[in-house]
Amino acid sequence: MKSVVVDKIASVAQHNDLASELRLSKDIPCEEGVLVAAKILNNKSRYNQLELTSGRMATVNQGDVIVGALGHRKALRGYSGHLPKSLKPGDTIQILNIGGVLGICDSANPDVGAPFDCEVLGTVLSFPYLGERIGVPARAGSSALEDEPPINTAGVPVIALAGTCMDSGKTAAACAIVGRLRHLGFQVSACKATGVSLRRDVLAMEDAGASDTMIFSDFGIVTTTDANGRQLTRALLTELAEKRPDVIVLELGDGLLGAYGVGAILSDTEIRDALTAVVLCANDPVSAWGGAELLRKEFHIEPAVVTGPATDNEVGVQQIDERTSLPAINALSNPVALGDMVADLLRKETS
Repeated sequence: MKSVVVDKIASVAQHNDLASELRLSKDIPCEEGVLVAAKILNNKSRYNQLELTSGRMATVNQGDVIVGALGHRKALRGYSGHLPKSLKPGDTIQILNIGGVLGICDSANPDVGAPFDCEVLGTVLSFPYLGERIGVPARAGSSALEDEPPINTAGVPVIALAGTCMDSGKTAAACAIVGRLRHLGFQVSACKATGVSLRRDVLAMEDAGASDTMIFSDFGIVTTTDANGRQLTRALLTELAEKRPDVIVLELGDGLLGAYGVGAILSDTEIRDALTAVVLCANDPVSAWGGAELLRKEFHIEPAVVTGPATDNEVGVQQIDERTSLPAINALSNPVALGDMVADLLRKETS
């Protein structure tokens, strides 16, 4: 066991209340969510920030000692990588996302350049036994996820946002809906059920007016998959519904065809039955058409509205209307209209 002073603690370690001086172990369990300290080996001019536990973004520099969590990532844009099978101090791993997920990078998108390389220093230790100097590996999350949690929304309406891809405008639409509903007198809770650990999106929903927010990493899951997406969504909706908000806004990160579990979530009959409406976020008219077809044919869901970059101008709006027979509203230029449409759906649900 040795001590180290760290410069930056990533948001994936949000629930651990870590100090700047930490104790490390040379024994490193290669399991998702285990917190690891590492030293940055290179500089980057792009994709070079880390989200801290405070929610602030900090530029990472060569020589910084950081804390992140072991995990994997399968991203269409950004870095893709896997959980290492074994690690020891001195080994090199990479930062896979700005939330602090650490693993072995397999593929990098040219837009973000090569990843940060990190020298592994050791496992971060926590000391849960009062009065004893027995350290155990620190892990992400504040509570464990049940194998098959029940779902009980207690009659609270749920507005889900599903996208055709990363960066399809889901968080912008979620914030527009949250903000408008709050102005209309609704108490809104919000959560993000799939993706890779990063609190930025739920923090944005808090800024928009959500009274309570949660994210999958609160349950110690660093990266969601088909294997855990259903359970996470059930647990998130049930826990938020216990506080009896007027509505829950549920963001499904990544895309309908991604590797983070959106398909498994929408295949769950009980989850589908809990959804009041699904907002489809699309990058272009073709993806809007394809997303609507997937929702209708694969999941038996009729989308309520299309938003995202596909609706950035009137040409896209007209094409979506002609090809999908769905309304299209841009969340950035017409946030009030989008929120009002959702509010009308909620009023019909409760009338």
